[in-house]
Amino acid sequence: MNDSRAAIRYAKAILDLAVEDKATDAVEKDMRTITQTVFENKELKDLLGSPIVRGNAKKKVILAVFKGSHAITEGLINLLVDNRRIDMLNEVALKYIILNERLKGEDVAFVTTAVPLTKTLEKKVLKQLGQITGNKVTLKNTVDDSIIGGFVLRVGDLQYDASIANKLNNIKREFTNSL
Repeated sequence: MNDSRAAIRYAKAILDLAVEDKATDAVEKDMRTITQTVFENKELKDLLGSPIVRGNAKKKVILAVFKGSHAITEGLINLLVDNRRIDMLNEVALKYIILNERLKGEDVAFVTTAVPLTKTLEKKVLKQLGQITGNKVTLKNTVDDSIIGGFVLRVGDLQYDASIANKLNNIKREFTNSL
């Protein structure tokens, strides 16, 4: 099973528990904290993916970093450590946020660009996405200069890659296949 599908399954299970306990917002807050912390802290990201550090050591560090989290979030961390899937914590958190937003009639769109979006362009993108999805959309902009130009847009499970780097890779692939 690929990690993305496994992350969705974990996220759905956590969402079901949160709905049952009427704690979806509290758990979403924890998941947003997890994604933000992992994004900002390279050492934590490396720790999660390290095959050298034992699961129990990872668990102690992660529970210490996210001290005060909801019991469901702590249960997720314990479950991922026990199943040797703690490296998926950030992806599970992202999937949970997406699923919970959908449950509330909202979507989260992730846009990766080479330069930050202007307010005007952001409004245009939000308007277009609102028409396409039929939901209220929140936009998260990530800057990655390796895409050279254009953008990569991800809403839920859908992804549209209009980056220059992707187009160059496609041309390179076509060129090498034609030889």
